[in-house]
Amino acid sequence: MYIYFAIVSFIIGASLGSFFNVCIYRIPNKKSVVNPPSHCYNCNTRLNPLDLVPILSWTLLRGKCRYCGQKISPRYALVELLTGILFVLVYSVYGPSVITLYYSLLVSLLVIITFIDLDHYIIPDELIIFGSVGAVIFNILGQGISIKDSLLGGLICGGGMLVLIYLIELIIKKEVMGGGDIKLFGMVGLFLGIKLGLLTILLSVYVGAIYGVATIIYSKIKKKEFNSMIPYGPFISVGALISILYGTNIINWYIGLF
Repeated sequence: MYIYFAIVSFIIGASLGSFFNVCIYRIPNKKSVVNPPSHCYNCNTRLNPLDLVPILSWTLLRGKCRYCGQKISPRYALVELLTGILFVLVYSVYGPSVITLYYSLLVSLLVIITFIDLDHYIIPDELIIFGSVGAVIFNILGQGISIKDSLLGGLICGGGMLVLIYLIELIIKKEVMGGGDIKLFGMVGLFLGIKLGLLTILLSVYVGAIYGVATIIYSKIKKKEFNSMIPYGPFISVGALISILYGTNIINWYIGLF
């Protein structure tokens, strides 16, 4: 039974990943995500269902448009594969329950936000608003976490980071984090509550530090100039994903040390 639901979760995730690719491209460009229907951005030919099968279409077409032969970025298949895998992982932890839908919504938003931030160094407000409203509705209905924990999580994670970053920037006279990142912390806090929200902040710092050190070392080895412009949204997303999947175990392990 587990294998059956895991396969279904992967198919649903990969299929949604196909739609997320549309969101990743269109939302930053202020375009509708539903109209016009999916089409080749080179020859404008409308894609038929066989062109839109997650992962398989890109693989069988060898990464090219069926109609004009234009190369299609492998990232389209990557987003579909990644989303499918993440949906399976969430199901593996929470099983067939409403809480799985709850965290799958957050995972979906994190996937879209991550790739938009990587491409454009922005986190669209509409995604933050959509996610925040969704989290609050779930929690008011008693289908996520307690509404008290949710609101406090959003306030402490978002508001706390706002104050902290403001003080840091006041001291060093330099921007260290964008407003979109702070809003994302707030949204994550609404979904995860106080404990897992704060864990997400801590994990994002660790992930960002590891990436920064690795990038500096790589730049020195390759004798390239280090690019200090790094989008922070992906680090927040990774921290939130770890919290969703393993956060409770991490907190219990830490408490057990004392």
